[in-house]
Amino acid sequence: MVAKWVEQELGGADLGDRRWNRRLRVTVSALSARPEASVPQACERWAVTKGTYRLWAAKQIEPDALLAPHIQQTAQRCQTEGRVLVVQDTTTLNFSNHVATTGLGPAANGTGQGLFVHTALAVSLTGVPLGVLYQTSWTRSKTAPAHRRSRPTQQKESQRWLTAWQASQAALPADVASITVADREADLYDLFAQPRQPGQDLLVRASQDRRVAEAEQYVWAVIRAQPVQGVCQVAVPRHDDQPSRTAELTLRWTTVHWQAPHRRPPRGQPAALAVQVLLAEEASPPAGGERLCWLLVTTLPLTSLAEAQQLLQWYTFRWRIERFHFVLKSGCQIERLQLATRAHLERALRTLDVIAWHLVWLTYLARQQSAAPCTLAVSQEAWQVLYYHFTPHAAEPTQPPSLQQAVRWIAQLGGFLGRKHDGEPGVKTLWRGLRRLDDMLAAWRLAQNHPAPNLTSPYG
Repeated sequence: MVAKWVEQELGGADLGDRRWNRRLRVTVSALSARPEASVPQACERWAVTKGTYRLWAAKQIEPDALLAPHIQQTAQRCQTEGRVLVVQDTTTLNFSNHVATTGLGPAANGTGQGLFVHTALAVSLTGVPLGVLYQTSWTRSKTAPAHRRSRPTQQKESQRWLTAWQASQAALPADVASITVADREADLYDLFAQPRQPGQDLLVRASQDRRVAEAEQYVWAVIRAQPVQGVCQVAVPRHDDQPSRTAELTLRWTTVHWQAPHRRPPRGQPAALAVQVLLAEEASPPAGGERLCWLLVTTLPLTSLAEAQQLLQWYTFRWRIERFHFVLKSGCQIERLQLATRAHLERALRTLDVIAWHLVWLTYLARQQSAAPCTLAVSQEAWQVLYYHFTPHAAEPTQPPSLQQAVRWIAQLGGFLGRKHDGEPGVKTLWRGLRRLDDMLAAWRLAQNHPAPNLTSPYG
């Protein structure tokens, strides 16, 4: 049985054979119901398990073709938004324990073997992940290239930021405006110097103290000379052993003109770029906590406190892609897959992308549209099972519960306590709850389709 959302998301798949199209939907439906389970556990039957491994081993299927229907659906969701954030980030998949897998390169730490993955994720202006617009994966050589700093961007790994920007803009409908959001690795002069159409903007955290045309100074000296023009509170999620908290940041901003890198004069690029810089820093960090200090560079207008606060909020939505990659690793357990080649892993990755997106989408949609009916994201069969499980003595429901309530029930199956001070459930309890919900749905269908068995022992 294929889940309804999977049919909608992947119904446009074109893998060259309708049987492969069907296999993709069956695989995603099975794995999404039990994200943490192994492939045989999630697929349950040998035929489904074998079909999944055959899909990932099919040489005639390009990995990107598996993700193409999801990208199309993502573009449609972006169309309804009109303006979206496109969040980019890179992560590493470590397969050091799978020594038999061929085609991999050194992991991030230079030992073992792994695969690098770069993703562009569309996010609504309110923070709801809309889907993947672009993804690429690659391996590194065992020997570092010589003269890396003097090479042009096209010959460096940093070219991925420009390529992802171009690909995501091509995937978006022409009338959808976008703001590309990225961390310090995307602080590239070439990225900001790219020809951009109106409505294509950038918001990047700076990593370099660049020289600017203003009085032959550098960015940090210029921004430090600006007065504090307001404050903004930012919700900082839990990280490692640091609890979640609310940070109060002071804000300074101004406009500067970046000068081109002196190592290699720009070819066909301006010698100076006008950008707005925003410095947000925490004056009183908690004892033992990390002090927040972000220098953001943007092509968006910045003339008021309200605009500065809005830019800061949009930058915090960059964490959505970190959660997406986290779900791929910890929820979908992609690093646990023992497949024969890098190509097998890349097909599996594109398949699991859809499941990871659906989990983070459901998590944040329930927070943004808490009062909406749960039928927006949960099937009637699923919410009825949840309703009767958590309210066994209540009357038969006349209408579905809210999306927030249904998601909280799913999370409670995964260990979320739901106390007043617990806040909203996270994606980890959600994927654990979905696994239990799948077992409950199987029992529900069995009870609906078959009479209760006679469990009397023949031995009295």
